Amino acid sequence: MALYSEKVMDHFLHPRNVGVIEDANAVGEVGNAKCGDIMKMYLKIENDVIQDVKFETFGCGSAIASSSMATEMIKGKPVSEAMKLTNQAVTEALDGLPAHKIHCSVLAEEAIQSALEDYRKRQA
Repeated sequence: MALYSEKVMDHFLHPRNVGVIEDANAVGEVGNAKCGDIMKMYLKIENDVIQDVKFETFGCGSAIASSSMATEMIKGKPVSEAMKLTNQAVTEALDGLPAHKIHCSVLAEEAIQSALEDYRKRQA
C-alpha cells in the first residue's frame, strides 16, 4: 500500500491557491515547532463569504497537500461554514494521511481559524 493517497500526491505536486492576496482582509499564520511546518493563509472576504483564499506553506508534502485541500474546501463558502472546517474533514478529503502526518491537517485547520479570528478582530 502506498504511503500517500493519489489525492495527497495531486495536491502536493499541483497545489491549488498558492500565493499571497495583497489586499487580504484576513491573514492567519501558524507553525509547529516540533516538525518545523509553517502555514500562512490569506482570505479575501466580502459580505461574509470567502471570495478568495491563498496560502504559503513551508513544510513537507502532507503540509502542502493539507493547505491546498483546505483552501479548496472553504473557497466560496460563508465564514460561518468555514469556521466549522476540521482537520478530520481535510484528512478525509485527501483520502487519509499517515498517522504521523495528521498534525499537518491540524495546522491547516488552525491556519484557517487564525485567519478567521483576524477577520473578526478587523470587523470589531
